[in-house]
Amino acid sequence: MELKEFLNLKVEEYNNMNFIEDDPVKIPHLFDKKEDIEISGFLTSTIAWGNRKSIINSSLRMMKLMENDPYNFIMNHSEKDLKNLLKFVHRTFNGYDFAQFIRSLKHIYKNHGGLEELFSKKIKNQSMHNSIHEFKKTFFEIKHTKRTKKHISDPFKGSASKRINMFLRWMVRKDKKGVDFGIWRSIDQKNLSCPLDIHSGNVARKLGLINRKQNDHKAVIELDSILRTFDKTDPVKYDFALFGIGVFEKFY
Repeated sequence: MELKEFLNLKVEEYNNMNFIEDDPVKIPHLFDKKEDIEISGFLTSTIAWGNRKSIINSSLRMMKLMENDPYNFIMNHSEKDLKNLLKFVHRTFNGYDFAQFIRSLKHIYKNHGGLEELFSKKIKNQSMHNSIHEFKKTFFEIKHTKRTKKHISDPFKGSASKRINMFLRWMVRKDKKGVDFGIWRSIDQKNLSCPLDIHSGNVARKLGLINRKQNDHKAVIELDSILRTFDKTDPVKYDFALFGIGVFEKFY
C-alpha cells in the first residue's frame, strides 16, 4: 500500500464524530454562535498541552468563569469580573494570563473586526505563518503582562505554533465530517499547516515524511511540502492520521 493511500485510510478512520468526545475540540462544539465557537476554540487551543482530559477540564473551568457566554463576557466584562479569573491555573497559564487574553480579545473584536478578520489579512506564500506572526503583534499591541507573551507562539522565531495551527484547522477546514467547523470562509484550507507535536512529529519521521529532528517551524515547512503533494486542497486533513496513529496506535 502506498503511503498516501495508507494515510487517507487513517484520515477516514479518525476524522469523524467519535473523535470529538475525548478531544479538546469538544469545547467549541458546546456553542452555536460564531463568536462563541471561535473564542472558546482559541482559549482551549491556547492551553492544549499535556493530558487531554486535563485540557478539557481546564477549558470547561474557563468557560464557566466566563459564565458560559464567551463573546458577551469579553465585550462587557468589568475589572471585578477579571479579578474572578485570577484563581484559574492550567500548568503555566494562570489567571493573570487569562485576564490578559480577555483584554486582548476585546481589543481585537472592538478594533480589528474579530479573530477571523485578523487572521485573514496577512496571509503570504500560501501559508498562515506570516498571519500568525502578525496576529501575535496585534494581540499584544495593547498594554500587557510580559509573562503572557510566551503563550502565543511565533513561527518566525522558530516555533511549530502547534496550538494556533490546531485552532486554525478547527475554524477553517470544511469537510462536513463534524469535527472541524469550517466557519471561517475568508481563509482557504489549502493554506493550513499541521499542528506538529511530539506525537505527530514522531509518526511523521517514522513514515519518512520529515527528516528534521526538532518539532519546530522548519519541520512544519518540511511537512507542509510533502502533505500538499498528497492533497493540495486539504493538506491538514492528515493531522487526523498522524495524531491518531501516534496517540491511539502508539506508532512511533
